[in-house]
Amino acid sequence: MAQPMQLPLGVKLRDEATFDNYYPGSNAGVLAALQVLADVQSAPAELYIYLWGASGSGRSHLLQAACHRMAETGGLAMYLPLAELLDHGPGLLEGMEQFDLLCLDELDALAGREEWEEALFHLYNRIQQRQGRLLIAAAAAPRALPLQLPDLVSRLGWGLVFQLQVLDDEGKQQMLKLRAERRGLQMPDEVARYILSRGARGMSELFSALEQLDQASLQAQHRLTIPFVKRVMGW
Repeated sequence: MAQPMQLPLGVKLRDEATFDNYYPGSNAGVLAALQVLADVQSAPAELYIYLWGASGSGRSHLLQAACHRMAETGGLAMYLPLAELLDHGPGLLEGMEQFDLLCLDELDALAGREEWEEALFHLYNRIQQRQGRLLIAAAAAPRALPLQLPDLVSRLGWGLVFQLQVLDDEGKQQMLKLRAERRGLQMPDEVARYILSRGARGMSELFSALEQLDQASLQAQHRLTIPFVKRVMGW
């Protein structure tokens, strides 16, 4: 399987961040659009997509999943979590138009940084000229970000702009069952409901709980039941 190119910056894709490992809930339309964008053999009608949504809505997961899919279909992709890379300076964006798909996460981090905004504006234009594919994510819609460069704000609104919806309780339950199944675990509905009712409800906390239960289940060779979950989690 092909692998997306990586910068020597400690940037890595999470193995579990795939489209198959994502429960869309009310974001099914977004997922469908991203699957087309991230397939190098496809011909998407729109080459640029902007995602925004609250913490826990799956922004980073989807960007990394898009990189995985682009690599699987034979293309080259790059994932840049911008908040982690600011110390490298805006020169980091030079040459990024070479990739079949560029995924820029945490765009919020650039807001108000004049040199970064200018560099992103020119990168956007270079990608457009090459008819490359661009996927950007942030916590807010383009015009709601405190960007200082009007032309950049305009560019960011040109493509498809989607707001990601955070999963409701039913969606979180289905997500837990999906993630458990991908790990080879069977999670009954009542167990998923129990986890949601007793533990922290944030996505990262739910994934951490599932990781802990997976390890305990493997070690004890025990299926997931409410008494077992209660004992392992100390509830």
